[in-house]
Amino acid sequence: MASAQLIDKRVTALNPLDRQYMDVQRQTLNELTLRYYGGRCCRSEAELDYLQRLLDDGHVGPDQTRELQAMGVALGDLLATELDMYWVVYEDIKGRSRALRLGETENYLFPVTMIARRHESGDKTPVADIYQQAYEAIEAVRPPLPFEERPKNVQ
Repeated sequence: MASAQLIDKRVTALNPLDRQYMDVQRQTLNELTLRYYGGRCCRSEAELDYLQRLLDDGHVGPDQTRELQAMGVALGDLLATELDMYWVVYEDIKGRSRALRLGETENYLFPVTMIARRHESGDKTPVADIYQQAYEAIEAVRPPLPFEERPKNVQ
């Protein structure tokens, strides 16, 4: 009798369709921020304010999943730059997701849905707080660079 093997997870590089889809999401978000605020999003942490303003001003609502996920891609791009992470496809029993991976470690972030899931459920956590929580989660597990000292946990 043959038995099926369950795959815990599989991590692969983004394929061309993933890259194209994410580029469209970035373009969608830039069109929104240019239309409403006259600027492009989000090349620096300071520009995360655009994401919050889109939510606060009602230009992106809880039923606009595509736009909310586009905001997550922008958030992820900034986290990737700041934390030296890179985009991958993460597949497990729950499905397929675009994720950020820290080097070759088993540390991942799933920024595409960080804003969407919260906003769709009525959670009003500020975008800056979502960014900071994700940043701190990865910074805590990031291997130290050569000659870099990390503060030791005080018990």
